[in-house]
Amino acid sequence: MQAPRDDLQPPKDDPFTSAQLREYDGSNASKPIYVAIKGTIFDVSHKADVYGPGKSYNIFAGKDGSRGLGMSSLKPEDAVADYSTLDEKDMKVLDDWFAFFSKRYNIVGKVVDGPSSANM
Repeated sequence: MQAPRDDLQPPKDDPFTSAQLREYDGSNASKPIYVAIKGTIFDVSHKADVYGPGKSYNIFAGKDGSRGLGMSSLKPEDAVADYSTLDEKDMKVLDDWFAFFSKRYNIVGKVVDGPSSANM
């Protein structure tokens, strides 16, 4: 597991629609790779070996896959923003992922049109 970083930039709250976020899925090498959790967008570009095309966690790149993270699922049908159906145990897992990302990746924005914005 990677250690927390001490060189993170101050969080940004730039607005992104879900469609805009999809452009940052790693398929275009000239763009960074973004992953959103609970509507908060993280720049995971420095871990392209994990989030890049064909890699194990690419399913979460360019989208808010909060439900799948909470369920510890890599199934495409679970990698969706709506986490309202998660039970207490899975919500804790999702919150742990959020904390993990917050300590390791720069926050670059917020998803403005996803269902997760209603859950916050």
